[in-house]
Amino acid sequence: QPNYFAQSMRKQSNRMISIIVEDLDEFSTAPIVEAAMAHCDDMGYRTILMNMRLYDKWKATWYDDDEKVKEVLKPVIQELQSIRVDGLIYIAGHCRHIDYFPEQFKIPTVLAYGLSMEERYPSVVIDDEKGGYDIGKYLISMGHEKIGIIAGADDNLHTKARLAGFKQALSEVGIELDSDCLRFGEWDRESGYRQAPYLLDKDITAIFCMNDSMAAGVYDFVYERGMEVAKDISIVGYDNKELSDYLRPRLTTNKLPLNTIGRKASEILIGILESGEEKTDKADVIKIPCEMVYRESVLKV
Repeated sequence: QPNYFAQSMRKQSNRMISIIVEDLDEFSTAPIVEAAMAHCDDMGYRTILMNMRLYDKWKATWYDDDEKVKEVLKPVIQELQSIRVDGLIYIAGHCRHIDYFPEQFKIPTVLAYGLSMEERYPSVVIDDEKGGYDIGKYLISMGHEKIGIIAGADDNLHTKARLAGFKQALSEVGIELDSDCLRFGEWDRESGYRQAPYLLDKDITAIFCMNDSMAAGVYDFVYERGMEVAKDISIVGYDNKELSDYLRPRLTTNKLPLNTIGRKASEILIGILESGEEKTDKADVIKIPCEMVYRESVLKV
């Protein structure tokens, strides 16, 4: 068994990395954590997982309240400083700009699934713009030109990036997105169900849902109306959640690169630790592309 105490005395390092998550129960978090921990283990670093349980405590009410987050994060940081962790990976529950760390915070840090407001911290995020672009190109290749969208919250970074990429794909072939065909949901199945009738009453042939849960809600409404997916209307999702493979017909979607994000974040952090150099220039934002998963929910027209 390695003598970690002796190693830390020789190297002035505990070879210990902390992973802080906003809520371990979020669907995107566990795969990121697993990949990060696996790579740290492969490289001879121990990991300590700290779960702040923000969603469990406050549901969605904490998103715009930095003080709530700092209230929970402060004792976590104090504990990590007391046990002298070498580095930190902070995993956000959803992508947004994050500025929670004290000004004099010295522990090397990498953000995963979120964007740092501090230029000294690298960030590893989904390339949502390319993801939206790829879905737009695919629907166009299948002959769809009049397309409806059920987006997430209009101020959400995932929403903005996916919408920008999708619009770019349409503009490249001279198609302009009809603003009447854009609806904003709340990322859950119920909001997909609620928004579906507004789009199905338009002259559209396909709907791009910005996550699989909302796509499932559209399925519910479509079948209640006596229509069929991939016959009367085509549907594309985003995330590649487990339910996407159980819907009938199975849902075409975009697989999030969660494992890759976790591994990349740990690679960057360990690279910083082992180089021994503190970056003073602007830290990188690394965007990891999604992977299209083609199933049977889109009809060629």
